Amino acid sequence: SCREQPIFSTRAHVFQIDPATKRNWIPASKHALTVSYFYDATRNVYRIISVGGTKAIINSTITPNMTFTKTSQKFGQWADSRANTVYGLGFASEQHLSQFAEKFQEVKEAARLAREKSQDKTELTNPALNITSHQVLPSPIISSNGPGEDKLFRSQSADVEITTEKERLKKMLSEGSVSEVQWEAEFFSLQDNNNKLVAALHEANANVDQWKKQLAAYQEETESLRQRVAELESQAAHDSSSENNKEELNQTLEELELLIKAKDEEIQMLKSQKCSRWETEGEREETLQKLQELEARNAELERRLHLAEQTLAETLAEREKIQNEVTKVAEIMDVKIFELSEIRQGLAKLVES
Repeated sequence: SCREQPIFSTRAHVFQIDPATKRNWIPASKHALTVSYFYDATRNVYRIISVGGTKAIINSTITPNMTFTKTSQKFGQWADSRANTVYGLGFASEQHLSQFAEKFQEVKEAARLAREKSQDKTELTNPALNITSHQVLPSPIISSNGPGEDKLFRSQSADVEITTEKERLKKMLSEGSVSEVQWEAEFFSLQDNNNKLVAALHEANANVDQWKKQLAAYQEETESLRQRVAELESQAAHDSSSENNKEELNQTLEELELLIKAKDEEIQMLKSQKCSRWETEGEREETLQKLQELEARNAELERRLHLAEQTLAETLAEREKIQNEVTKVAEIMDVKIFELSEIRQGLAKLVES
């Protein structure tokens, strides 16, 4: 209405008492709604209004005898005898509940002052209302003494009816279980938490699938690296046998060197003695022939020594290459094993959570 203006607004989940059991709360909407205090300056009336879609969820006129009760840190309620129901509001925080409760008390006091002011004006304009309280019969029967008395009897009857209804609502509320009211008060926050947990669970499942694929790839790569290490170890074992051959070859080279040295000494000795020993041409020819044979044998030994040294150098180079490759593969294995352990720890934490 144009004559009504909002004076305070907040958001809350709206509940109404179950009219059948008078014990359980029924949610008025799936989501939080805007709940506002309105003031009608024309009639000097305060109302609490909340609209869901095109339907008025709350339309409660505040009277001085109403009481707003906090039943938990985030839930409050009040009874409306005219609507014959009890309203409950679940807030997002305790601060919002306190603000709404303070405003309710403020509006309730304003309604009380407005009623007293209205009654004072009525008494001034209607002399018949000056009748003392002991002269008024507690009966809803309409008096024939005039319109003033008629209004007095009707007002007293309405007060009795309101008091009776208030007592009935208090009894209805006292019958409810405190734990059930608190559970209903936290119902809306549990729904929000549940939605957040479902979204987090979906995200975690997607991450788990991705980690499983990555783990399978790492395991496959690790297996191939293990096979490569086994091959290198077998090759290293073969190199150990080559090491034995190397030792034998070194020993043979030493023997050949000693033999060459002995033959060189023999040649030098023969050369020094050739003048004295070559008495005849036949002896000279024989000595020259032995000398040529010794030189040929010496050349063969040198050739064999050169081949042995070349083979040894190639063996050492191949061995060094294999060692470097084994070291590189071992480093890659260490990195992959570390990454695999981190993935397993992540999966373990996810499963625990």
